[in-house]
Amino acid sequence: MRDELLSRGVTRRAVLGGMAGVAALSIAGRVVAAGGEAPAWAQLARDGKLPPLAERLPKKPMIVTPFEKAGTYGGTLRRGLRGSSDHNGILRMVGNQSLVRWNLEFTQVVPNLAERWEINDDASQFTFYLIEGVRWSDGHAFTADDIVFAIEDCVKNSELYSSTPAQLSVAGKAVKVEKIDDFTVKFTFAAANALYLENLATPLGQHPTLFPKHYCSQFLPKYNPNIAEEVKKAGVGSWTDLFRARCGDIEIPSRWGNPDKPTLDPWVVKEPYSGGATRVVMTRNPYFWQVDTQGNQLPYIDEINFSISQDVESLMLNVISGKIDIQERHISVLSNKPTLSQNMEKGGYRLLSLVPSASQQCQIYFNMTHKDPALRKMFADKSFRQALSLAINRQELIDIVYFGQSESYQAGPRPEHPWYHERLARQFCEYDPDRAGAMLDEAGYKMNGSGLRLRPDGQKVFFTVDVIPTLYPDLVDALELVKAHWAQIGIEMKVNTIERALYYTRGDDNAHDAAVWPGPGGLDPMLDPRDFFAFHPQGSRYAIPWSLWYTSNGARGEEPPESQKKRMKLFDDARSTADLSRRGAIMTQIFDIAADEFETVGLCLAVGGFGIIRNNLHNVPEKQPDSWSWPNPGPALPQQFSFTS
Repeated sequence: MRDELLSRGVTRRAVLGGMAGVAALSIAGRVVAAGGEAPAWAQLARDGKLPPLAERLPKKPMIVTPFEKAGTYGGTLRRGLRGSSDHNGILRMVGNQSLVRWNLEFTQVVPNLAERWEINDDASQFTFYLIEGVRWSDGHAFTADDIVFAIEDCVKNSELYSSTPAQLSVAGKAVKVEKIDDFTVKFTFAAANALYLENLATPLGQHPTLFPKHYCSQFLPKYNPNIAEEVKKAGVGSWTDLFRARCGDIEIPSRWGNPDKPTLDPWVVKEPYSGGATRVVMTRNPYFWQVDTQGNQLPYIDEINFSISQDVESLMLNVISGKIDIQERHISVLSNKPTLSQNMEKGGYRLLSLVPSASQQCQIYFNMTHKDPALRKMFADKSFRQALSLAINRQELIDIVYFGQSESYQAGPRPEHPWYHERLARQFCEYDPDRAGAMLDEAGYKMNGSGLRLRPDGQKVFFTVDVIPTLYPDLVDALELVKAHWAQIGIEMKVNTIERALYYTRGDDNAHDAAVWPGPGGLDPMLDPRDFFAFHPQGSRYAIPWSLWYTSNGARGEEPPESQKKRMKLFDDARSTADLSRRGAIMTQIFDIAADEFETVGLCLAVGGFGIIRNNLHNVPEKQPDSWSWPNPGPALPQQFSFTS
């Protein structure tokens, strides 16, 4: 409906502002009588150790309709994490509290902490009206001051952030955020930012807007003249280190490592995610601001226990032995599906179906900005990349690793998306090792007597490809086949399996030869266009310095070539227009250039995933989108999940 209205030229203000008003009336605008609460909180309230429920909730709390029926209080939900850097596994479960959020279908932005909003005609100004009476987990009021503080004092602080996050910056200028009154806040951009609501509903949009001022201000010199003493006492190097350790930012997972930091989430940290931990425990937030249709305070579940496994095998054993209540992360590998299907009765679970929003199951990013000039020249050679793509036997790979459940694919919107781009998606997918060899010969990569290719400088062609086995084990299997395919044309490659933290560190330092990741942008090409140009400082791994240049408006990184700069300008134009047909036409130009440049190599179209849900866990949608932009299962609202005995 929204897209139909936009395509007919109805203004974004009328569509989204109108939707916001309707949603607010049906959700936050409703008044329900005070209902029940968790027995433990009721007892504390009777003992005078906790304010009564009516004082802990807003006068008009957000009402959540349970997916099946009103739940019952109690129980510990068990879920698994992998290793020491799986902080997003927690975020996906509990961290979906922002001003707005996605609906279950991943089609519409709906109210959350903001009960409604207004957008001006050119989408450069957004005014949010907050739910009055929301409290942080320590009982302090949540107001417009917190949002202004988060962005004006923290995110725009150049000592904390090297550049303003892309979703808060337009035309090279950071957003201006101002308080209208205690529960009204206005965001003003230098130009149109028509995608802001959609971006605000994603994790990268959520993080920068929710710093509790009453807590985090103590770690800023502006508010604490004794900050040097605090730094010394904490044993860290600077106040910025102290702030990140206590309050976190969009890149550092201390959100789950500091139980003292107040939150607006349904559960708060009890046992933190820290070095050497074997589990993370989160317990119910007594001030959580949502209720069910009967006025009962959410969440229903008492605690979440995230066990930490060091390998997927251990996690799988926990699943099939009934020790996990809901899990899709890390186990959603096709080779696991037969085992999970066969053990459903033994483990007491049912299967969860995931619909991928990604484009590509495995995208290979050659580092075209490599520190080594010879490797930079080789990876920047388009004919080299094209030849390696032709040398991959994709059908063999699909049959062996993905059980035939995919098709050859490079990048771009999925075939069912209206912006599907045939050439971007399908070029150089055919298996033609003879042509690949001829292209390498012509480009100067000759074969020596040992059957290995040499670079024009006489050195052997050799490089590594970084992959995280604990996160994407199927990509390791895929790369091993690619390694064998490339060996047949004289290219030597090493599959470099590393821990997730090191993967990011190598990328941040521009120290990788190549890396793999599932390619995004299948159903949400404007929310994550990293495969179409160097958009994301961590995601666009074929040219991270170029993406830094883009996100910092030229202040950092490395100036990219003209084809990249043209796409950056086009994307800025696309996200500045509310006209969907014009936006699609601009994105098609970006896809055209990306197809010409052929910067990344894809293997196959992203396949549908799966997970498990324990049979006694209810109110869980058994079919969910699978996306970082829709950080499953969070938008399904785990606060309304409930156990039966």
